[in-house]
Amino acid sequence: MYLRSFIRLHIVLACKIIILASFPLQAQWSLNDALMPQGFSLQIDHRTRYEFMDNEFRANQSGQTDVIVFRTLVNGRIQLPAGFTVGAELQDSRTAADHNALLNTTIVNPTELLRAYLEFHRPDVLRGNITAQAGRMTLDVGSRRFVARNRFRNTINSFTGIDINWHGSKKLADMHLRGFWALPVVRLPDTADQLFHNNIVFDEESFDLQLWGIFAANNFAKFGRGELFIFGLHEQDTSNRLTQNRQLFTPGFRLFRTPASASIDYEFESAFQMGQSHTSPVAPRTLDHFAHFHHLTAGYTFSTAWTPRIAVLYDFASGDNNPDDGNNGRFDTLYSARRFDFGPTGIYGALARTNMHAPGMRLNLKPHNRLTASMDYRALWLASSRDAWGFTGVRDPDGRSGSFVGSQLDAQIQWQLLPGNIAIEAGYTHLFSGKFIHNAPNAGHRGDINYFYTQITINF
Repeated sequence: MYLRSFIRLHIVLACKIIILASFPLQAQWSLNDALMPQGFSLQIDHRTRYEFMDNEFRANQSGQTDVIVFRTLVNGRIQLPAGFTVGAELQDSRTAADHNALLNTTIVNPTELLRAYLEFHRPDVLRGNITAQAGRMTLDVGSRRFVARNRFRNTINSFTGIDINWHGSKKLADMHLRGFWALPVVRLPDTADQLFHNNIVFDEESFDLQLWGIFAANNFAKFGRGELFIFGLHEQDTSNRLTQNRQLFTPGFRLFRTPASASIDYEFESAFQMGQSHTSPVAPRTLDHFAHFHHLTAGYTFSTAWTPRIAVLYDFASGDNNPDDGNNGRFDTLYSARRFDFGPTGIYGALARTNMHAPGMRLNLKPHNRLTASMDYRALWLASSRDAWGFTGVRDPDGRSGSFVGSQLDAQIQWQLLPGNIAIEAGYTHLFSGKFIHNAPNAGHRGDINYFYTQITINF
């Protein structure tokens, strides 16, 4: 049903692209330059994406799935005297989906206030510049592997609280200090019927779920840039919502050098997690929690045509080795993004930053200054054969199905049709099934998986 809609949609888009491509390339157009008075800014961003997956691999599920998802963001700011700014951002995330689609609040969140904040900026504070933001906000912290503003996903993590940033100046120009405390926003609606019909139910937050973080970063002449951080997550049941009652502390560090022509780049990030948690919202027992995560990338960018970059990758996130021992070793990914490491999410999302070790390789290409492409290969094993595979719910509690989940080949291409205004992107992912997928007692489809998406983003 949605394939016909997809074809009609893209015939229209193709005609528009041909018309646009026939005109000379123009400078980026924005509402601010054309219409907004001094001190006011307004930006509108709309994305339409079609996703198709030929078989559902999650626990006890099967069948083909395709959806069309829409996300519109309207972001406005007003500059006030004395360094103050007020801002707000509206998010509208909807879908047209068949009844086979497993919808959740990572896909649907219609007509919601994503941000509403007061910001204060002041220079020359302790030999640096300070920016403080209070209200409802989004957060991108460090590598974005623990706290992030989502980009590929159709909905975005939101928080209500305070975020304070200090950036050094002059001799301290490379230093960044940050602290935040916030109440993570619980996205609604959360029932299958409401999600399918894109019902508007306003999100909520409470003091029963709190997140805080302390972050520091600085450059090191010989090694690149380094970061230190610690995050705290405190959660308890509410009168209408059961939780995992997580009381978690996640300290870690990151050392990296950004890719550059004719040079080696690398990234190493490591985090440990300790505290208490439940294995699921309905589990009655409180467990001691200790888990860990490690990421490694090493790459090289060639100074030749298409500027190819080749990198080797490795990720490890611990799982729960023994579900009966009173300890929880499953790494909690907090409020992270994962598309940049593990391929598309959306209705796919086969790889996640928990119970995994996943070596791989990546190739990045830039054939034109408006065209980029990449290809990733990942092999995936479970860190614990008795724990679940990612967020799929597929599990063998006896550990007899093996640990090799399979391997994933992911390719994507992005074309900046009108840089800053219109971008077109497409991707294809193939999951080669391994022993675990074939043998796990509650696996959905037991063969290979094909996933495809195409999208257009318009902003002005």
